[in-house]
Amino acid sequence: MRPIFIMVKCELGRAYDTAEHAVDEIEEVSEIYSISGQFDLMVKCYLPEDMDVGRFVNSRIHALPHIKDTMTLITFNAFAGKS
Repeated sequence: MRPIFIMVKCELGRAYDTAEHAVDEIEEVSEIYSISGQFDLMVKCYLPEDMDVGRFVNSRIHALPHIKDTMTLITFNAFAGKS
């Protein structure tokens, strides 16, 4: 599984509605955070290695209600500190 992060800009006052729909409707969604700045939400998803990221974002994320814009970050490596 490969993690991706999707920054989501929502219609004013609708970020919580969008987050609720994402958690309820998209099984690949792992976590959602409210964030400050140009975007309202940061959505962490885990996709199978063979899944097309663009198709996933277009068909699943963009279909959520109240979304105005997105920016997708594709990950390459994970780094963890020593315990």
